[in-house]
Amino acid sequence: MSRITCKICRRLGETICGREKCAFKKRPYPPGKIISEKKHRSTVTDYGRQLKEKQKVRHTYGVSEKQFSNYVKEASGKRGINPSEYLFEALESRLDNAVFRGGFVGSRALARQVVSHGHILVNGRRSNIASRQMKVGDVIAIRPGSMTTKIFEGVGERLKTATVPTWFKVDGDKVEAILQGKPKPGQAEMSFNFTAVIEFYSR
Repeated sequence: MSRITCKICRRLGETICGREKCAFKKRPYPPGKIISEKKHRSTVTDYGRQLKEKQKVRHTYGVSEKQFSNYVKEASGKRGINPSEYLFEALESRLDNAVFRGGFVGSRALARQVVSHGHILVNGRRSNIASRQMKVGDVIAIRPGSMTTKIFEGVGERLKTATVPTWFKVDGDKVEAILQGKPKPGQAEMSFNFTAVIEFYSR
């Protein structure tokens, strides 16, 4: 899986998998491309730029094309709001992303795994739906019976030093994270052009 993901990173021209040993860092060019001096400067069209941005966002958050297009459709259908901001909020509010953002695990892929395996509690109840939309005030924690698994070894100490977005409040002693506000663009570790994504689906 990691090899496939890194091929996507190389094709998109940047690391999106979150792995320290991402293949793009060693081979920063598309798969199958022979390194040579370019004879012709390629021109990127608006469509190509929008497509690339859409793929970057979709693969970063790890959602299927159908899920992603539904998020965009919902964002575009809302009146009186900025569709780009709404799309960002919807993606950031997914449970798997919240588990990653809260510092419980080191990648979104691993976050989806621990959610689907039933290791995560939301407001004290087990939740195994990665796409669940979190709301302000929701509390994320690890199921007590899962605390002894290797994947959560030292998680309390990690949470105490974790760098989290402003909309999270993390308690390393209680080993929990509280969503204390709505996600806002520009307060994340990676900046995307969500406007280009909306434009891609508006064609």
